Amino acid sequence: MQTVRVRIVAAELEAKRIADVLERLYEDEGNPVSIYESTDDGREWTAEILLFEVEPDEAIADVRSRIGSDAFSAPVEADILPELNWVEKSLEGLKPVTAGRFTVHGGHDRDKVPGGGIGIEIEAALAFGTGHHGTTAGCLEEIDRLFSMREYDRVLDLGTGTGVLAIAAALRSRQPVLATDIDPVATKTAAANARMNGAGHLVHTFTANGMSDRRFGEEGPFDLLIANILARPLMQMSRDIAAHMQPVSTLILSGLRIEDGPRILFAYGCHGFHLSKRGEKEGWLTLTLVRGRPQA
Repeated sequence: MQTVRVRIVAAELEAKRIADVLERLYEDEGNPVSIYESTDDGREWTAEILLFEVEPDEAIADVRSRIGSDAFSAPVEADILPELNWVEKSLEGLKPVTAGRFTVHGGHDRDKVPGGGIGIEIEAALAFGTGHHGTTAGCLEEIDRLFSMREYDRVLDLGTGTGVLAIAAALRSRQPVLATDIDPVATKTAAANARMNGAGHLVHTFTANGMSDRRFGEEGPFDLLIANILARPLMQMSRDIAAHMQPVSTLILSGLRIEDGPRILFAYGCHGFHLSKRGEKEGWLTLTLVRGRPQA
């Protein structure tokens, strides 16, 4: 299968903005997106995406047509890559990410976890989630903060992806965590990553579409839910999510653009949740909502 690498070179903030746009626009196709420094002085950064079974000129045209004016001033280049596992290769250049006590890293950076920190090793997989995105980092910071304040007995990571958030909660608390996803590849990946990080006995996974599966009722009700997905499914599932939460409970919701905040707060406010903490990172929003107690 021919793989084409499309590169867009720009200043740091612009390149990060373009990478965020590419992740959103190609989310359904699952094309890997990465971003890295192009020069030693940090003046140029490269946003990169891999497209499959296309020619370079077709790949450039597709990227330009999707992002439109978002990359108007940035040069776009494309080349054909040799037959390698480029999903894995795209992660090799990524630096470890520290959020709270957590450091998310690849196998080549195990020695980069600071003393007293909690390392989470996430390698290339068909489901993405490596801590480099603002939503994942925001959730990791909240997991660390919340578990420093109290214990949670029933934790659910809804839309687990690679399992990084479930693994973080399990390693931070040493308590069982339920991790679910609509994608069977994701739940398989999450389980494998949990085992690799010594949390296989704590992270339990299953595949489910929404929260209608009977196993949610058997495992719940939950006192902490982590959902790093998107605004639309979070809106659609607000009633079901609230119904599976304990009277005193906390939600960490992300995958949200800044403008999504008011409608998410309204949807969950209808079920007794109110805002406890709001965090913004790289244009993305993480909301912590609570029900039944004033602080979280």
